[in-house]
Amino acid sequence: MRVLLVGGGGREHALALGVVADPAVSGVVAAPGNPGIGRVASLREVNPTDPAAVAALAVETAADLVIIGPEAPLVAGVADAVRAKGIAVFGPGAEAARLEGSKTFAKDVMTAAGVPTARAYTCTDAAAVARALDEFGVPYVVKDDGLAAGKGVVVTEDRATAERHAAECGRVVIEEYLSGPEVSLFVVTDGEAALPLLPAQDFKRVGDGDAGPNTGGMGAYTPLPWAPPGLVDDVMRDVVHPTLAELRRRGTPFVGLLYVGLAITPSGPRVIEFNARFGDPETQVVLALLETPLAGLLHAAATGTLGAHPPLRWRDGAAVTVVVAAEGYPERPRTGDVITGADRAGIIHAGTRRDADGTLRSAGGRVLCGTATGPDLAAARDAAYELVRGVELDGAHHRTDIAAAAVDGRITIPG
Repeated sequence: MRVLLVGGGGREHALALGVVADPAVSGVVAAPGNPGIGRVASLREVNPTDPAAVAALAVETAADLVIIGPEAPLVAGVADAVRAKGIAVFGPGAEAARLEGSKTFAKDVMTAAGVPTARAYTCTDAAAVARALDEFGVPYVVKDDGLAAGKGVVVTEDRATAERHAAECGRVVIEEYLSGPEVSLFVVTDGEAALPLLPAQDFKRVGDGDAGPNTGGMGAYTPLPWAPPGLVDDVMRDVVHPTLAELRRRGTPFVGLLYVGLAITPSGPRVIEFNARFGDPETQVVLALLETPLAGLLHAAATGTLGAHPPLRWRDGAAVTVVVAAEGYPERPRTGDVITGADRAGIIHAGTRRDADGTLRSAGGRVLCGTATGPDLAAARDAAYELVRGVELDGAHHRTDIAAAAVDGRITIPG
């Protein structure tokens, strides 16, 4: 099987490592990729959000499977263009990808499907924003209605901050706050059959103790020792299958990776958001424990044969990833700094580039992450931080508390 992987971040590096380990894969091309991906795949330049260019590259490389990593190409219709060439593609078409591209669309689908989620209003002017903030009260939850690379959500008790974010976005979804620990559940689907992966937890805030602004994610771990029994089964029954059925009813079946972001509230799981692709950095830890060949699994979803796929197999133990971010991230990340210690097993590249002389430099806000497994969560956490300590990048920062509360047994479900 020849695979074309679209994207160039940490998620795509983790996907590339999983795909090349599949014995059914004969070659991988990544476009545009990054220096870490370039160690296991051939790299090609392409504009990932140009449907015609990606489809042409899929034809040129004789791809048997195209995996689209980021959300922007999906919303732009890249999967549609590739499918039109008769090539199997893992990723939803543009209409189904609106689950991530528009918070309003996602809420409409959830309402029609009877999915448990927060009450919300879509607002486009200051008066509507004020009414919604008044109704829901603090903490205020204000979400950019469109794509924002994981940084479009503000949760705050400061009214002025909430109003300012709404004004900057223009069109926002304002919703009631959902209390309880958060869970990310990835579901591989061909539009009808659906297979859940291991639930994970990520860390959105930039600083320890969940301080500071939202980011694209500063770390993650799996499994979740505190998760309620039957959580995945409940979410599949109450969220995933009703959502997939509603999208089929609308004539836009969802094929690819449905990301379900949940809050485990006193009333049970409630959906915070849907994404239309693998999450970053949760992908790094979930795939680290997946024993089932990855390319075969994604190909089954892309070709409508997931219902016949064998049950998933998982490695024992736990996985933790810790993100190393550039100075100034998430507001104004500094790029171009030299990186050393990054060419080791377990280091996932996200925002890096390599000079002609081989020097590795930072090229994004989230630069790389250390991903490690272990017999238990504490061991995996220690190993991940050991990897991070071996990286040298001037001005870099990382959270020091990834998975700490889970290891210490400090996460509880509010009652």
